Amino acid sequence: MLHTLRTQHTLRTRHTLREQTGVMMKAVQVLSLTLLSVLAVSAMTFHSGRCPTPPVQQSFDPTRYMGRWYEIQKIPNAFQLGECAQATYTLKDGVVLVLNEELLADGTVSSIEGTAKAKDPSEPAKLEVSFFEGVPPGNYWVLSTDYDNYTLVYGCTNYLNLFHVEFAWILSRGRSLPKETLVELQDILISNGIKIDTLTSTDQELKRCSAMPQ
Repeated sequence: MLHTLRTQHTLRTRHTLREQTGVMMKAVQVLSLTLLSVLAVSAMTFHSGRCPTPPVQQSFDPTRYMGRWYEIQKIPNAFQLGECAQATYTLKDGVVLVLNEELLADGTVSSIEGTAKAKDPSEPAKLEVSFFEGVPPGNYWVLSTDYDNYTLVYGCTNYLNLFHVEFAWILSRGRSLPKETLVELQDILISNGIKIDTLTSTDQELKRCSAMPQ
């Protein structure tokens, strides 16, 4: 009988340990997911209310917009981690093929391909860009461009109609832009209620970016 009691006690102890281990593993998983979520949004800033709707480029011409653009400044986001960022756009059968590339800290070039298309043909400057199947597209609104030198791009995502996260990029056909052009484009954002206090410059120094596809 004593042996039976000891056996039952041992089994209960093992069962309890398994339960405790399972709880600990679940806690670790939850903590890991929480940490990843925090890291994912750490580069982004939430704002109260819904996304603003700034005016976009009038009579936007997608054909003239195609080609290589270099990132000069951006509002930081969770999906860009490198420098020397550049985007190449190609128009095919009414759809814009997107190739984004950047140089990571370890010296490797990271790239991602996607597609962009205007949701409403009457508003060609309001594009939606997709990179992953099954994931909702993101807004890519061309607020201002002269096609040959600069473009100002804006995107925004609503969360429960209570908060929104903004994205903005100032791109150039070359690896730099005159200061006065940057100020003019920044003023467009400010005049539409878009905060630029987190706007950061992208390193496009030619020697450092020599590993990027030309």
